[in-house]
Amino acid sequence: MLKKSPFSLAVVSALLCGSLQAEGYKLYEQSVSSMGTAYAGRGAQVTDASLVYSNPAALTRLQGAHFAGGISFVGASSRYSDAQAFSANGQPVAGRSDGNNKLRSVIPFLFYSNHLNERLSYGLGLYVPFGIGAEYDDDFVGRYFATETGVQVVSAQVSLGYQLTTNWSVGAGVSLNRVSGVLSKYKDHSGLCELGEAATNTLFGAPVYNDAYCHSHYEVKGDDLAPGFSLGLHGEPWQGTRLALMYQSAIRFTLTGDSVISNTPITGANVQGHPGYLVIAPQLPAIDLTTGKLAAMPQLTEASQLDLTTPASVAFSLDQQLTELLSLQFSLAWTEWSRFQSIDIISADQSPSLSLSTELPQNLNAPGYIGYIPQKWQNSWSAAVGLSFQAQPNLLLKTGLAFDQNPIRPERKTARIPTDDRTWLTLGANWRFSAKSSLDVAIGHMWMPGVSVDEFEYNVQDQPLYQSRFQANYRNKALLIGMQFNRSF
Repeated sequence: MLKKSPFSLAVVSALLCGSLQAEGYKLYEQSVSSMGTAYAGRGAQVTDASLVYSNPAALTRLQGAHFAGGISFVGASSRYSDAQAFSANGQPVAGRSDGNNKLRSVIPFLFYSNHLNERLSYGLGLYVPFGIGAEYDDDFVGRYFATETGVQVVSAQVSLGYQLTTNWSVGAGVSLNRVSGVLSKYKDHSGLCELGEAATNTLFGAPVYNDAYCHSHYEVKGDDLAPGFSLGLHGEPWQGTRLALMYQSAIRFTLTGDSVISNTPITGANVQGHPGYLVIAPQLPAIDLTTGKLAAMPQLTEASQLDLTTPASVAFSLDQQLTELLSLQFSLAWTEWSRFQSIDIISADQSPSLSLSTELPQNLNAPGYIGYIPQKWQNSWSAAVGLSFQAQPNLLLKTGLAFDQNPIRPERKTARIPTDDRTWLTLGANWRFSAKSSLDVAIGHMWMPGVSVDEFEYNVQDQPLYQSRFQANYRNKALLIGMQFNRSF
């Protein structure tokens, strides 16, 4: 059985730090020239070869061959405070209640464009359209809900632009996309760790406490390749006004990999009659007679798969010349985040081990299920406005302000994605140091309202499961710096 989920476990990393110029987990860092205006006017402005991704139709407006390559540096943090958690049995979890998760990442991109004839242009690109990651400390009080999360999508694209008339062009791009991701957390085995050594020994009437239960860890990794496409329209209906309309398709992945869990308790029901174990009760851990401690399986591995569908989006952009030296940019985008309803980790193993327990009615209550997290995201809007000023013949100054609507409902915020609406302010410049070469630089700062998380566990029917709970307050911020080299031939 495979329940279709448009968001993979590996991709739930989406915004632990809420950190990039992005909505949800979609990245905009494929163009530093556009970053200066907070990506307002992207695809409408005729700038450089980064149009291969942002609007293939506009490639027809470039003269000759063009190259653009650059990097964006991300420095982000997600500070949590007043965190508390409870185990499956309702016992308080001991651990770090205040901390700061930091992300340092470099995002590269390369683009090249040229003309096949007077009407037809083409372009090639390599970029990162989705991805981010973060990791909590091992002693984080919410470690039963999240430790490491990470995802990256790397895309290679071929684009074509065709000039319909003097003022209007259309374009399309086809991409091949590789996704890889990881998710992990510590496992809560019905509060066995929180029960503690003294209480455990009292319960069993012997010194059988096994500290390994406090180090039981779950991790899943996966990867896949899938195609995607984009469509673009570019026009200049009258002099000084440039318009663009862009559509980015959804990309459907099925990630395959392994789910691995360490130090799993061996219950009496699983070793009844085995001479190496002493069974106290079917539902309780057995005692390993070779060690005299509660029994644990060092490692269990099960092949698993999880669906991921990155969202489709539609964007409109405007580049309006106000005076000879000053121009206005604007963009409005819609993203189909409502596809993300749940995270489903499903067994793909002919000899299952983990799912023999996790699929049971008292757990996830669905055949083959290893993990399940409801999300219920909503479609979202983003908007940006920018200004570009030709301060000198070889120096263009830029600034922009952007707002990204958060697709996550307040009651669905989690330790992995503790984000809210984002506001961005950016500054940028383009310095042309020769007739055919220029350099773009930009810097952006993101701020976000405080976020409160109140997270529970659920079965596949979205019914609360156990007494597990995590609560915390978050403050997120990010700084983005980019540099891009442009060359025409």
